[in-house]
Amino acid sequence: MGGAKARKKGITKKLKKGATEFSASKDKAADFLPLEGGPARKLPDIEVRESKATVLYIGRIPHGFYENEMEGFFKQFGTIKRLRLARNKKTGKSKHFGFIEFESPEVARVVADTMHNYLLFEHLLQVCLIPPEHVHPRLWKGVNRWYKPLDWVKIERKRQDKERTLEEHNKLVEGILKRDKKRRKRIEAAGIDYECPEMVGAIQAAPKKIKFAD
Repeated sequence: MGGAKARKKGITKKLKKGATEFSASKDKAADFLPLEGGPARKLPDIEVRESKATVLYIGRIPHGFYENEMEGFFKQFGTIKRLRLARNKKTGKSKHFGFIEFESPEVARVVADTMHNYLLFEHLLQVCLIPPEHVHPRLWKGVNRWYKPLDWVKIERKRQDKERTLEEHNKLVEGILKRDKKRRKRIEAAGIDYECPEMVGAIQAAPKKIKFAD
């Protein structure tokens, strides 16, 4: 009996102590009370920093939605400083992602909140802010130059018509004959009765574009 009374007395004492500490901490606007008991606690104040990001990444850009279309669409939110659509350097085709920089961080934040997962031509746009410290310094290099498609026909014609040394010419003919030999074997293996014409380039005179050493 004596032990039970002592335990009861100890529990009562702890409850009174907890109530006293709680009443003393009420004026401190405590954030939460620990489940295991004890004084109320207040979370440390966290400084909320205002976002200064003005650059947006835009992914899953649909085909046909290029620089002019992007500028015409996004300028309804605010003034656009720079805009860049990633393109293939050789073909000029869109890589379906790009970047836009607004003058105001508030506008950029609104665009990120509004346009993320926006359905555009059956594509869900992926829009997110890029912190200033993560913007690559060469991101806007050449952004003011509009892409001019390369004339690959002209480039290939120039490559084919260039002057070659006799050694380069023989190597070119050797490669053509090697590929022709493989082609003949595949036709024969397929059981096709076809007589391939002889390669004219192997027996014709050296062309005038061969460059001979002095």
